[in-house]
Amino acid sequence: MTRSTMSPLAIEGGPKAFDRPFPSRHLIGEAEKRAAMAVFDRAIETGEPIGYNGEEEEEYCSRFADFMGGGYCDAVNSGSSAVYVALRALEIPAFSEVVVSPITDAGGIMPVALTNCIPVVADTNLHSYNTGPEQIEARITERTRAIIVAHITGIPVDMDPIMEIARSHDIRVLEDCSQAHGSRYKGRLVGTIGDVTAFSTMDGKHHCTGPQGGVVFTKDPEMAMRCRRLSDRGKPFGIKGIETNDIGISQNVPVSNVVASLNLNSNNLAAAIGLEQLGKLPRIIEDRRRIARAIAEGIEDRCPSIRFVGDPAECESAYWFLVFDLDTARVRVSKQQFAEAIAAEGLPVAASYVPPQSHWRWFRTRTVFGEQGLPWTAPQFAGDPDRPMPLPNFETMDERLFRMDYHENLADADVDDIISVFEKVGRAYGGEA
Repeated sequence: MTRSTMSPLAIEGGPKAFDRPFPSRHLIGEAEKRAAMAVFDRAIETGEPIGYNGEEEEEYCSRFADFMGGGYCDAVNSGSSAVYVALRALEIPAFSEVVVSPITDAGGIMPVALTNCIPVVADTNLHSYNTGPEQIEARITERTRAIIVAHITGIPVDMDPIMEIARSHDIRVLEDCSQAHGSRYKGRLVGTIGDVTAFSTMDGKHHCTGPQGGVVFTKDPEMAMRCRRLSDRGKPFGIKGIETNDIGISQNVPVSNVVASLNLNSNNLAAAIGLEQLGKLPRIIEDRRRIARAIAEGIEDRCPSIRFVGDPAECESAYWFLVFDLDTARVRVSKQQFAEAIAAEGLPVAASYVPPQSHWRWFRTRTVFGEQGLPWTAPQFAGDPDRPMPLPNFETMDERLFRMDYHENLADADVDDIISVFEKVGRAYGGEA
């Protein structure tokens, strides 16, 4: 026990136990600057503009595929675009139902409605922000054609039974690994289990390609070519033998595009940054795991009212943020008050992550294509547009779970002081002896 853990709470006017600004991450360094400048220098020297689908982007996709143990990658301009491309590559019929994870970024769900399909929100499990096989199966109907499984904050979802459920119903599975670069489920990298996978590489993720970015990954070569076409306005990647006279023009012009889509390309500048980041990624993952373990062990010893939400059995999480489960029966305040007290001590703690997507205004008002309520109100949708989607597990866990941002460059002293903050607040609110 230290003096800082015995002093009055900061929220009540006492000194902060973490008495300095929380350290910055410093994800971007001189290596990324040199890589970007090399792209600029080449453009200046040759007179050619910085483009896309060039050597940097091709190498980045190849190395990302190597990181995943082999397969095919396509770099795109955001994680939301990656979900959109991956979902369209599954080629499910319009007005199908797609079961989705409840707690995730809106960009992981909106592509469902934007492809004229119906997002159906599953409940969480009873120990994390993730969904689970029982919760997913409870939402499946004869109209279900796909499942989007988000591994929230890098904690792997229980994939084997989900894949069994999906295969038994002839349903495709899209893994959303935006927050799970390098997480492992029973020895396998998440993202290698479903049919196709979306990653985000925006500036806050485990590794980045600049301010925004994403990657679509699959082991299926045909799926990979569909992804390439869908991320680049339907250009005929991987298709041979298409003649341009199918649109009545000379065969001495480029082959026509084959499917309607958007320009969601990444670019060579972003890929140059991503290449440097990929080189750092194994260390980033290991350091995040090491720091998470140290915080978990310290809290277990000194803060018995709090449980660190860690690895499921036979899994290794690559934590994006840390989640804690407060035993509210052992403290005299609510989870909200407890989290606010920790934040007042100087830690980047929030009482909640995000509400379930079914609670968001766009979902409740069905504001996708104007005010018509489409795709829910389309006559082609044979299901109940007002189908109840109760989330009792989430409601239970929302009374208990709170989160803290952290990163791989925290020093040992930072970790010690983080644990001291938890101990201080726990003692003040009656949870610790």
